[in-house]
Amino acid sequence: MTYSFPDELASTASDIEQALDALLTAPALSGPGIPADRLIAAMRHGSLNGGKRLRPLLVRQAAGVFGTAPATTIPAGLAVEMIHCYSLVHDDLPAMDDDDLRRGQPTVHKAYDDATAILAGDALLTHAFALLADEATHPDPAIRVRLVTELATCAGAGGMVGGQMRDIEGETSFLTERAIAQMQAMKTGALIRAAVRIGAILGGASNADLAHLTSYAEAAGRAFQLADDILDVTASAEALGKATGKDAEKGKQTIVARIGVEAAQRQLGEVIHDALTALLPFDHRADGLRATARFFAERES
Repeated sequence: MTYSFPDELASTASDIEQALDALLTAPALSGPGIPADRLIAAMRHGSLNGGKRLRPLLVRQAAGVFGTAPATTIPAGLAVEMIHCYSLVHDDLPAMDDDDLRRGQPTVHKAYDDATAILAGDALLTHAFALLADEATHPDPAIRVRLVTELATCAGAGGMVGGQMRDIEGETSFLTERAIAQMQAMKTGALIRAAVRIGAILGGASNADLAHLTSYAEAAGRAFQLADDILDVTASAEALGKATGKDAEKGKQTIVARIGVEAAQRQLGEVIHDALTALLPFDHRADGLRATARFFAERES
């Protein structure tokens, strides 16, 4: 059967949307008490009805390199996506990037209020780790511990959250091009790295295979951020589903701002080449990962 990236992208998005819809309900998330309806509604607003679900796709594709069935990757992919959604809810807050629009609709703090948005993000973050710890994610508790550690490390102070802090610091202090790259590798690239590595761990990757896939993921993460920064300069708000030109307006330091769009596009081509080179040991088994890297570079939203 001929591989189709659009079909796999659509199938993964549909699976994750259905899984989120089933999970983000008061009965499913109840603990000692029952969640407030407003909290559940805000969590759903920040997670459903939009998004390409690229990180769960990477989990699925990396696991698929080792023959893992797509359906078995849904819980882990969902956990990564919930971390991504929480980060967007918090990132949009007035104290952070102060955005009113996300995926073509009002951001959570605009649709509800700041406090509800903070709590909705907190809940998405917390339940993501409950998912990874659940036996349904993998029968081996040692594997589940590795998955939890992987996601926590890449989402925490040395990963996504730390990158966001460096980004904020960059608004008032000069960053070298190398420092910008490090900040972006943490803020954006770390969760992409986690998605690929989590998929590889689910698939039973050897240490050597995991090293190759990590190199791929780090290059793919750089490509995603470069493309994002280029789109912020070149695309319309309608095409992106969010405000554009915000980086320059807030004094954000990006590779594009430092070297210009044309040079950034050349650099984007180079990192895609690096990503594809890292996949050479996997022949046709990594066709999905190759297609995703190319999509990162070519996307228009």
